[in-house]
Amino acid sequence: MAQNTLPTVQTGRTYTREEALALDASDPLHHLRSEFIIPTKGDLTCATLSRKDHPNTSKDEACIYLCGNSLGLQPNRTADRIAAHLGAWATKGVSGHFKDHEDSKLPAFLHIDDVAAQRMAPLVGASAGEVAIMETLSANLHLMMASFYRPTDAKYKILLEGKAFPSDHYAVESQIRHHGLKPEDAMILIEPADQTAATTATSQILSMIEKHAPDAALIVLPGVQYYTGQYFDIPTITAYAHSHGIAIGWDLAHAVGNVELHLHEWEVDFAVWCSYKYLNCGPGAIAGLFVHEKHGQVNEDETSSGAVEYRPRLSGWWGGDKATRFQMGNKFVPIPGAAGFQVGNPCALAICPLLASLEIFELTSMSAIRAKSIMLTNYLDELLRRTGSEDSPMGKAEMYRIITPAKPAERGAQLSILLRPGLLEAVMMDLEKQGVVVDERKPDVVRVAPAPLYNTFSDVWEFVDIFKRACAKAAKGSATSAQNGEVSSAFAGKSDKGWSQIK
Repeated sequence: MAQNTLPTVQTGRTYTREEALALDASDPLHHLRSEFIIPTKGDLTCATLSRKDHPNTSKDEACIYLCGNSLGLQPNRTADRIAAHLGAWATKGVSGHFKDHEDSKLPAFLHIDDVAAQRMAPLVGASAGEVAIMETLSANLHLMMASFYRPTDAKYKILLEGKAFPSDHYAVESQIRHHGLKPEDAMILIEPADQTAATTATSQILSMIEKHAPDAALIVLPGVQYYTGQYFDIPTITAYAHSHGIAIGWDLAHAVGNVELHLHEWEVDFAVWCSYKYLNCGPGAIAGLFVHEKHGQVNEDETSSGAVEYRPRLSGWWGGDKATRFQMGNKFVPIPGAAGFQVGNPCALAICPLLASLEIFELTSMSAIRAKSIMLTNYLDELLRRTGSEDSPMGKAEMYRIITPAKPAERGAQLSILLRPGLLEAVMMDLEKQGVVVDERKPDVVRVAPAPLYNTFSDVWEFVDIFKRACAKAAKGSATSAQNGEVSSAFAGKSDKGWSQIK
């Protein structure tokens, strides 16, 4: 339909601010930016929360926020949904668990997690019964491994990406120790075949799976790698793991709300994610998990024995049958599906920001979001790779490299930019002064992630212009100038920050 037609990237690009503005004007998702609170440059520097205390009105210009891969911006709806929940608690007390209100878009406390799961399911390509909203990502990863990591004498290894987010590494290592095994024997790190490369080829992952298949019990991988922004081939890797009889789980912290997912169709065994990045639910927001329906079946014996068969797990009362939950019996019968893996009562207050955010996602589709994201990140990539004339801020000097895969199908919104050694601190300070919000990964990487729900082509253009000038300024003031030969050698041939340095 016409409203889903995205701005066309034309050849003969002028790379001007006016061109960026024209792309924004033809963007069918541009109106969604108004759904978010964009911090102003004054907000970023003011020592108080009150905007009336800002030093001057000239700083009321919106900042350039390209950090949705770390913490998404707050939707305008969030405060209203939280206020509605607090109002229900204030006026109804415990009866708020069961009462709906005509003037609130929130369900009763008892059902709020179920409603959130139903609305979350389309974003991950799942049925509502395959999704649960609960806990935090790390806690959910532990709960999933408690069920899916069942080591035996023959099959006991867990395959893990070599540069996994530290919490994933800690979780896997602790699960191995919990079973009385040694991480040096049971934890296999998947790393690039070429240690000078920053990303891991799918072929290398498949090779490692084949090599360790005889004694591998589980595989845990990221959907999108947090450091490099690499988008892994989830369906291919999942199918290959299953062909070798190995269960596989995915950490989708940087994938949910960022790329299109079809977890049920891809037959992923389990997945976990947080909600504070591309889902825009606030710091430490409640997380989610997916369990494929084949693992969530509950079979009750209709004979007098009344035996119940279900996948082993760590159980808690919120995962038990709703019909009997408040009878306070001691026989655990799990809810079929992912909800049966719940442990404690989820925080209704914490679910309110998620519901507010999902309302915005429902105004469009993940296919439209992904399409715009590809355009935004491609535009960022093109501008960063464009050196320009010799008298431009960059000149001919090569001050950075993009270590994220160049193919759009192999990355999400994020680009990771490897700076020439010694530039990071000065560049980040300059960006901060200019009201640009990105994040860094020391020693030399800047991560930039234009979020399609609220970022614009103009944001991207302004960032690149400021960033290139900041790089040129930092290089000029650096003691290690290009004249001594050491700086330029950092980028001779392949990048010197390959896998061995990233580790």
